Amino acid sequence: MTCKICGYESEEISKSIGVCVNCLRKNPKEALKIAHKSHQKWRKLIGLPLKPPKEGIKCSICVNECKIPEGSSGYCGIIWNKRGRLIPITGNFDRAYLHWYLDPHPTNCVAGPVCPEKEHRGFYNLAVFFAGCNLDCLFCQNIEHKYMIKNGSIDPFEGILIGSKELADIAMRSRVSCVCYFGGDPTPHSPYAIKTSREVIKRAEKIGTTKRICWETNGLENPNMMREMARLSLKSGGIVKIDWKAYTPSVYEALTGINGEKALQRIKENVALITSMDNRKEPPLLVISTLVVPHYIDEEEVGGIARYLAQLDPDIPYILLAFAPQHLMHDIPNTSKKQMENVYNAAKKEGLKRVFVGNIWLLR
Repeated sequence: MTCKICGYESEEISKSIGVCVNCLRKNPKEALKIAHKSHQKWRKLIGLPLKPPKEGIKCSICVNECKIPEGSSGYCGIIWNKRGRLIPITGNFDRAYLHWYLDPHPTNCVAGPVCPEKEHRGFYNLAVFFAGCNLDCLFCQNIEHKYMIKNGSIDPFEGILIGSKELADIAMRSRVSCVCYFGGDPTPHSPYAIKTSREVIKRAEKIGTTKRICWETNGLENPNMMREMARLSLKSGGIVKIDWKAYTPSVYEALTGINGEKALQRIKENVALITSMDNRKEPPLLVISTLVVPHYIDEEEVGGIARYLAQLDPDIPYILLAFAPQHLMHDIPNTSKKQMENVYNAAKKEGLKRVFVGNIWLLR
């Protein structure tokens, strides 16, 4: 693929972005015009808002702060304006649209290298996969979450509607030792997930058992919401896992479709917030991960993230994940061993002590 601005050629430049990483950094205004075309074309096909809406009732759940018109949804496709009230696609915050499964330990957890449950064989993680997401990642590894809400309706064959108490009942099964919310992203469903988690912790305390509450999220929640999510994880022995996509705002925006400046500011705020709450050594309350997308997530991106983390706490675990072609970035190869080695060394150079490589079987 050839960059549409500078003419640079590489098999690692995706047609869905259309430009190279250097042009995204040096000429962001022009480069983002090109990159946004793929986001908008895809979202139109699936019936989602092309951009975070700006005329209507304001939603404060995440950094997008959508102002949602009557009869329409926010960027996530989950939160709707129905007769002047913001409600989820499920009708109320006591129900969520998801699918769940029991994942035997050791699970394929992002926080696997530091997870206290990895040796807890014979037990399970209750994996809760939510529909919808407040990002539009061109490389999404779990894109089915958007098909679950295609054209603004729930597909009964893709997931289930389940109440918070019913999900708590499943979490209380004797061989379930932890609950992890992911998707998509738990952000649009976070009021539901928080309510469920409180109920699980209350029940676990009554019978003297442990049920860890964990989150895999992009970290763009309202800080007040993030504080409560982290509190529940801290109390239960769980982990908040934040997937930090990129460090340069224009690179973040090209990959995810949303305002990169605002996103980076919110991630930094929430990472600092969680770090300030962590008064335990093991397991760590916070884990950061980054998907090492060929060409776009290089030493500059990973080094910037690692530098910020190291300034807060050099012991924050940082997981670098290998990329496989998915969704609209199906036209580029897997992460190379050389690229992973380079970004790993960049993270270590910035002073982080606990850097790990995940999905090593995907490296080429």
